[in-house]
Amino acid sequence: MTPSERRDFIYRHLHEHRTVSISTLVELLNVSHMTVRRDIRILEEEGKVISITGGTQLNDALRQELPWNEKALIHHRHKRAIGKYAASLVEDGQVVYLDAGTTTFEIAQVLAERFNLTIITNDFSIIQYLMNKPQLNLFHTGGQVDKRNYSCVGKSAAMVLRSLNVDIAFISTSSWELEHGISTPHEEKVLVKQALLEIARRKILVSDSSKYGKYGMFRVCPLSYLNDIVCDGKLSMSVQQQLQELNMKLHIVNI
Repeated sequence: MTPSERRDFIYRHLHEHRTVSISTLVELLNVSHMTVRRDIRILEEEGKVISITGGTQLNDALRQELPWNEKALIHHRHKRAIGKYAASLVEDGQVVYLDAGTTTFEIAQVLAERFNLTIITNDFSIIQYLMNKPQLNLFHTGGQVDKRNYSCVGKSAAMVLRSLNVDIAFISTSSWELEHGISTPHEEKVLVKQALLEIARRKILVSDSSKYGKYGMFRVCPLSYLNDIVCDGKLSMSVQQQLQELNMKLHIVNI
């Protein structure tokens, strides 16, 4: 494993476990303590992690997202359950927007068996998966291509969305919390998500609990702008209680 591959492994592992000890990384990577400490120091200089006593943890200030194919492997069981529940909120005949993401891809897999739906997305993986479902009406936003996340972003995608009416929009995110709301480390994504907030009749955040408590540089909106949040039961009870005080509905999916 090359040094860059080791650091990618550490960063990916932290997205799933939040913290990890140096001794655990030594065992997983089969390298020396000195090598692991050097990799952690480089990741810390890049702003991705923070050193703690005997190990490291993710930096809550998210600087970069994992690529789509790596995110799809993390917390898959939770994403699948969230996707199945979220799909149950869709009514026949609705125009549905699926934001780019691995959790919304799980929604797409359930909706693929439905009839009388129009599905709009900026995600190439979702549109490719649904392409052989003749009973669905499909629409892709187009726009600037985000190769890392297999999606379209930016002004062009947002402009297309503003010309449409959407009944129910499932919004994805890599980071959200009460103080910072929905945020992202990538400015181009903000325009698409904010356009959704304007055009969708019902706006639903779908996210597993591992993404709660993180924040990116670019703020999309406060959580109060949403109608619903669908999350798994690992979200702490104190956070659940605070969210339920907002003017929206919290759906907890127990795995």
